[in-house]
Amino acid sequence: MSVPARILSGDDVSRVCRRLAHELIEANHGAQDLVLLGIQTRGVPLARRLAELIADIEGTAVPHGALDVTLYRDDLDSRGPKPLTSTDVPVSIEGRTVVLVDDVLYTGRTIRAALDAISELGRPDRIRLVVLVDRGHRELPIRADHVGKNLPTAYGDRIQVRLSDVDGEEGVYAEEVGA
Repeated sequence: MSVPARILSGDDVSRVCRRLAHELIEANHGAQDLVLLGIQTRGVPLARRLAELIADIEGTAVPHGALDVTLYRDDLDSRGPKPLTSTDVPVSIEGRTVVLVDDVLYTGRTIRAALDAISELGRPDRIRLVVLVDRGHRELPIRADHVGKNLPTAYGDRIQVRLSDVDGEEGVYAEEVGA
């Protein structure tokens, strides 16, 4: 195993988030009817940051919340038990644009679970996906609408996003895992 290499610094993460906020505003033609839902764990602070940035840019508060997809995963048997966290959706999603926010897009299974969870909450007008890092290796036909950093990786590599809200530091790290 190698030492993790820093791919994005804390300043890089901040710049990427600002760019993603601008992309969301442009794609949505403003901030109206947006709801940002962060996928637990690191998607939640990312969604909050994006909502704050959009509010600063547009002058409009953007509702944001948290989505726990644990019970919707198709790999519960192979992953073992995982503690449940909270789902907090501050407004009705009916007729709104729901923006799913996650730290890393890998196989697509977490996003599939998130789509199932959202379908139980209501029927949004549309769903968009924002990820900080897209590392490839999809197992399902899922793609992000907005990507902070495309990071080609080997299948077994580890990508770790660290956010000050959760980890006490900021950055994205990649680690090659030997065969």
